Amino acid sequence: MTDRLDMEQARARSHSSLSVVIPAFNEESNIARVYERLVAVLSDLDLEWELIFSVDPSTDRTEELIADLRVRDSRVKMLRFSRRFGQPMATLAGMEAASGDATVVIDCDLQDPPELISELVSRWREGYDVVYAQRRTRAGETLPKRIVSAIGYRVIARIAEVEIPPNTGDFRLMSRRVVDNVVALKESHGFLRGLVGLVGFRQTSVLYDRDPRAAGASKYNKFWGSLAIGFNGIVGFSRYPLQLISLLGIALAGIAFLLAIVYLALKLAGVGFPIGNPTIVIVVSFFSGIQMLSLGVTGEYVGRIYDESRQRPKYIIESRLGWDD
Repeated sequence: MTDRLDMEQARARSHSSLSVVIPAFNEESNIARVYERLVAVLSDLDLEWELIFSVDPSTDRTEELIADLRVRDSRVKMLRFSRRFGQPMATLAGMEAASGDATVVIDCDLQDPPELISELVSRWREGYDVVYAQRRTRAGETLPKRIVSAIGYRVIARIAEVEIPPNTGDFRLMSRRVVDNVVALKESHGFLRGLVGLVGFRQTSVLYDRDPRAAGASKYNKFWGSLAIGFNGIVGFSRYPLQLISLLGIALAGIAFLLAIVYLALKLAGVGFPIGNPTIVIVVSFFSGIQMLSLGVTGEYVGRIYDESRQRPKYIIESRLGWDD
């Protein structure tokens, strides 16, 4: 009985604080909104908490507004980078600086509702190490982006070497041990949903309806941004494209060999057949396209190896607000 009580007390102590990491870049129109909604939610939880704004150098008043919040509320903190490193690196930097027993990552645009954090925390207290928010609907997104996302998730699900749940973003809760293991990884691409899948531990999902952006404009290209993220996930967590190139090469070589035999048989049989410029152009163009595609995919993997081999820092922090004062 005493041992069970001690275990329950230890578990309660390990679920006593929460960090919320908010990557931001030129989000002056959303800073106050996201703060107010987060405070309303977190104040109802029996937890100590902190808000960590992880900020790429902005050209608007984003940093000034966060500094003003810090004056009013000591639980607000800010990391500012020496240049723009992008959202994935900003997220990892915030996770590394977080001190909570669990960490929630949420975007500043309020498409992911802060009110869902209560449910994420509830599932965490049930014993899950990762609770990811899974989109049921995606309001405010264009049809091309939804199509690209749907195809991308299906492709990743089939070929990725780790489980990456469909219709998820970075909005999730991670326990302390998950955060520690993710930030300890040396990979430089920062594809969080893949890194969390790679780390493992007990995971579950919470469904929600994604809202349109509260204010401001997205910093991602509505079409190419999703493609870039999806391709990053494929290259970072699967060797399948390289294997596919090899299989395609074997298949095309076999077709060319069979075609040569057919031409030889027709020639020996005395059958006349036209040999002209269109045939040559089509064949050359086709094989040239395959070669360029193969070189491009191979180049992505070689480039990834090159990036990893340089071991450059993932980010450089210019200043920290809230840790030294």
